[in-house]
Amino acid sequence: MNHPLTELNRRLGGIAYGGDYNPEQWPRETWHEDVRLMREAGVNLVTVGVFSWSRLQPRPGTYDWSLLDEVLGLLHENGIAVDLATATAAPPPWFTRRHPDARPVTASGTRLSHGSRQVFCPSHPAYAAAADALVAQLAARYGDHPALVMWHVHNEWGNHNALCYCDVSASAFRTWLRERYRELDTLNEAWGTDFWGQRYSDWEEIDPPRETTALRNPGQELDYHRFSSDALLDRHRAEAALLRRFAPGTPLTTNHLGTLEKKVDAYAFAPECDLISVDHYLPAADPDGHIDLALNADMTRGMAAGRPWLLMEHSTSAVNWQPVNVAKRPGEMRRNSMAHLARGADGIMFFQWRQSRAGAEKWHSAMLPHGGTDTRIWREVRALGADLASLADVVGTRVRADVALLFDWNNWWALELQARPSARTRYLDLVREWYEALWALNITCDVIPPGQDLTPYKAVLAPNLYLLADEHADALTRYVRQGGHLAVGCFSGVVDARDQVRPGGYPGALREVLGLRVDEYLPLRTEDTIRLSDGSVAVQWAERVEPRGCTATVRFADDAGGGPARGGPAVTRHAYGAGTGWYVATRASGPTLREVVRQVAETAGLRSVADVPEGVEAVRRTGPGGSFLFLINHTDGDVDVPVGGLGLLDTVSDGSHTKIPAGGVAVLREERPPRQA
Repeated sequence: MNHPLTELNRRLGGIAYGGDYNPEQWPRETWHEDVRLMREAGVNLVTVGVFSWSRLQPRPGTYDWSLLDEVLGLLHENGIAVDLATATAAPPPWFTRRHPDARPVTASGTRLSHGSRQVFCPSHPAYAAAADALVAQLAARYGDHPALVMWHVHNEWGNHNALCYCDVSASAFRTWLRERYRELDTLNEAWGTDFWGQRYSDWEEIDPPRETTALRNPGQELDYHRFSSDALLDRHRAEAALLRRFAPGTPLTTNHLGTLEKKVDAYAFAPECDLISVDHYLPAADPDGHIDLALNADMTRGMAAGRPWLLMEHSTSAVNWQPVNVAKRPGEMRRNSMAHLARGADGIMFFQWRQSRAGAEKWHSAMLPHGGTDTRIWREVRALGADLASLADVVGTRVRADVALLFDWNNWWALELQARPSARTRYLDLVREWYEALWALNITCDVIPPGQDLTPYKAVLAPNLYLLADEHADALTRYVRQGGHLAVGCFSGVVDARDQVRPGGYPGALREVLGLRVDEYLPLRTEDTIRLSDGSVAVQWAERVEPRGCTATVRFADDAGGGPARGGPAVTRHAYGAGTGWYVATRASGPTLREVVRQVAETAGLRSVADVPEGVEAVRRTGPGGSFLFLINHTDGDVDVPVGGLGLLDTVSDGSHTKIPAGGVAVLREERPPRQA
């Protein structure tokens, strides 16, 4: 049986292309112009109704379907399919007026007002009842509409309201804790409540970790993150159950936010979706934002278990919510789109179709800008539609990776709680540095959680595992013993799933597999740097490492420049069972980290996707439709790549070499792709 997204692509006749469509913002006569221009641009799928609750249900108990009836009919008549949203991400004014206690509350006790989106407490029964009623009505009315090809559950779960500290949330938290721990003594042990005299004798004594006099209990905070993510997941499951009940057979998804959303564990939502979709927006301050894009694309593919996925939102140019909203350069939107496609997306969507003229997002770029069709963005949107149509054979092919990079929301939450050794140790910084080393070497990886099966991978990279559950530690140890190659970053293996330090010395659960013991963690002052024996410089962090079987491949310099761990191991390698464990005991520079990853890859028998110049991204997709090599030139100069094939985009190929213009994208159909090691 085909994957739901592959079936969707078949219905669409190729790669999905389009964006959020919000006709309620425009007069009726504009709708006809919209569908005409959508067809001109090659749009075949739009998301409708994301923020339309107040239109669909203007008063309690009263539904008005007139707008949606007309718009869905118009789209269908013009051959444009619909991803219909449940509209529950923006409760209408009447709801918050009728249920003022359903508005979320901050940790300091401030109840937030109506006036934006996601103004609701995820645990409030009034919101659940109102949202479920809307979803049931929507599904019953449109479940068999010929335009409908997919359901869009909510929108960006928890983007603005994941952590609510109201009394309703407090009660729901206590219920969640009872189910998790069963006995108060078990909870007290897990949270270490004998510290600072916090021991509980009644469940009703427990509140959310609201603002208090000093440092909050870290075990309580960690569990509140877990509870809050689970509360949103419960709402997702409720909406999904209604859609499947009233409109069975139509696939559903929700748009995850990847690394843009710390508060919600996207991996937990993935099994509850028929296909995986993601929103991705470039950090404007990052000149190498395309690497962040690749990381999130590989993470989305990890959520999809290697199957095709859908890019639900990205931007044609600038967004509106960063301090400085940098416009994309000519050709950058195309490169961004092709990079997502290269890494497994079978659909390229945007927020939004027509740029808003009012509201908070009127300065967010769109497929059809304020200036209309006589604009650079519109011309690029039309050209991208044609490019995607020419790549229809890519649909259903997959990206194969022999390397896994571990990413864990529980670890992210725990690492960045209060009172860690260094507040400067940020999880995404660590992940990005390790991922960038892989990207620079053009080694494709899957970004997956620690609990996923590791046996398909020849190497596993763990940029940070400060929090490491016992079962995950056992799985990593077993993986190396059986012949795998594991590389671990600093400050890892330290605490268990309760955020309690493992006795016996650092790095706790990983001491044996890494063949070392860390005597002391040595965080650095902001201005301090450390020299390493390979001539590079490290920052922020050092560790006093005692080898217990490992070999140092790089050391801290043995003079004053080596910092507090002078002369000691900075990078180690340890043969364990049939495999190898590596450890990096500092925040190493890019070249040093790249060399570590190169050595791990060499030991594991891995190689780059293609031999390409620096700054050229190479990714391969293979399947029944053939093998396609994507080459994305992120440099400002033309490049000559020593690979050949049938050029589908931007290529001049003589069979053995391919020339790619500055900022260009080449897609080669390969007759016999090199074996991926």
